[in-house]
Amino acid sequence: MVLKWRLLINLAAATLLLAIVQSAVAVQVRDISRLKGSETNKLIGMGLVVGLNGTGDGGDFPPSARMLAAAIAQFHDPNVVAAELEDSESVALVYLSAELPAEGVAEGDRVDVTVATAGPADSLAGGTLFMVPMTGPLPGAPVMAYAEGLISIPDEEAPTVGVITAGAQMTRDVLSVPMDEYYRLRLVIDESHAGWPTANALAAQINGSIAPDGPRLAQAVDGKNVLVAVPMVQRDDPSQFISDVMTTFIDMSFVEGGAVVLVNRRTGAVVISGDVRVSPMLIQHESLTIETLDPEPIGNPLEPVVTVERFAALDPEGRGGTRLADLLAAFNQLNVPTKDLIEILESMHKAKKLHAKLIVK
Repeated sequence: MVLKWRLLINLAAATLLLAIVQSAVAVQVRDISRLKGSETNKLIGMGLVVGLNGTGDGGDFPPSARMLAAAIAQFHDPNVVAAELEDSESVALVYLSAELPAEGVAEGDRVDVTVATAGPADSLAGGTLFMVPMTGPLPGAPVMAYAEGLISIPDEEAPTVGVITAGAQMTRDVLSVPMDEYYRLRLVIDESHAGWPTANALAAQINGSIAPDGPRLAQAVDGKNVLVAVPMVQRDDPSQFISDVMTTFIDMSFVEGGAVVLVNRRTGAVVISGDVRVSPMLIQHESLTIETLDPEPIGNPLEPVVTVERFAALDPEGRGGTRLADLLAAFNQLNVPTKDLIEILESMHKAKKLHAKLIVK
């Protein structure tokens, strides 16, 4: 005879073994947003890597020969032609890129350069970048830096991509400009946290911490952007004000996204984000009956029953319903197999009894 397990949920005092419930923590504004005008910038360029040991472009890729001929003509022999260099396998045409920090850079600062082959070269190992100018990514951008140096290969399985540490020296300043013409800061919320609840909570926290007596300095303009007015007395030197704004703490319970239940099909791990609730329901799955109702269990004394308490009476917010965390704890007590657990969660979600986004991977 197959025993039927009957659960009347909730388990208010259950120990949670299968689920991890994300608790509220306080983070700084800078952890979930950035200042508009303080973004990273990119420099690009094209150049030649020389000194390769037979792993360069060779005669099958004339562009590198033409660029080498132009360099020789400029510095040594104006009569050299590309055809004379097509058999050279010691050079490679490369694409350059460098990312400037969000805080800005000054003339003379050095930044790392990433180098990647643009032709059929097999490897950049042992090569040296011939000095080349780097510009902004938009057409017509001025020269911002010059790059050169010995190339190192960070991944031996990808020898056509290399790095020159501190390989580009800036010839211009690239400054961070956090204020607009109206002396306002614009906070851009990270995509993972964006939404009206986050924007409103962020603005309210800044107002409450920095300007508790008014006037309001921060205002959410949409779910991703918050404008913060710099006070008149700090506009000439806004550094302290900006620092205060970016280090303001905000309670993550106000900015978390919608409830999510993430299930790992391989390991059986279940992660719950938020206070996920389950509506009253009855699910029968193989030898298991799951029932989330008010009454105490009354049934056959020979039938195994897990006695539980009604959670609604203990719910300070009056939300009622069953916590998914408690339901999972009950499943854990009964050693419900991972496969069955996933099928039950999917059935609950399909029946619209699981009030969260379900992701099974």
